[in-house]
Amino acid sequence: MKTLRIAVDGYASTGKSTLAKRLASALGYLYIDTGAMYRMVALFAIRNSWASPDGINAVAINAALDQIHLGFARDAQGRNRAILNGEDVEDAIRSMDVSRVVSAVSSLVPVRRRLVAQQQAMGRSHSVVMDGRDIGTVVFPDAELKLFVTADADVRAQRRFAEMDAANPGSVSLEEVKANLLQRDKEDRERLDSPLLLADDAIVLDNSKVSPDELFDQAMQLVSKVS
Repeated sequence: MKTLRIAVDGYASTGKSTLAKRLASALGYLYIDTGAMYRMVALFAIRNSWASPDGINAVAINAALDQIHLGFARDAQGRNRAILNGEDVEDAIRSMDVSRVVSAVSSLVPVRRRLVAQQQAMGRSHSVVMDGRDIGTVVFPDAELKLFVTADADVRAQRRFAEMDAANPGSVSLEEVKANLLQRDKEDRERLDSPLLLADDAIVLDNSKVSPDELFDQAMQLVSKVS
């Protein structure tokens, strides 16, 4: 079977990561969560007091990139875990504290250039499913299949709130989650380097009213056409 690169882009909390993980598992491909990579950099910045909702210390973050080592591992249940400098930070990077600053941190050109280079290296010799914001436009503009997952803002907010409330009950309100998602949408679209864009040859999958199984079936039908 030929090497395939499947790009899964879209806004936050549209279900693109869930879809990408399931595709990779079904196809036996490498799965790369690029959003987790940016979240790990954001967490590193927060821990060093370089990032908060009030702003970020871009000079300090850019200067520290050689100290930030990112990786992924699978736990006993086969779930993807984000590894920052040898530490499992999968749960920590999903917090609202990280969500509030990740778009600002990921907009830094040196950060994006460093991580894009790593992502491209990951996809040179393996079939991959990679999800993020700029996979089909910047990381793999020549990907064999480009999917762009979207969903209604209220649906996205409710899904994200349910996840966060289940993990840490009462830690955040639905209104806070929706406001954060809309702000991240704006920042992702408007950043100067690698903004969130719909690639001309991407196929849009609306995840507002379909089940995860239906979305997966739609994507697998598209995969069959290029594999």
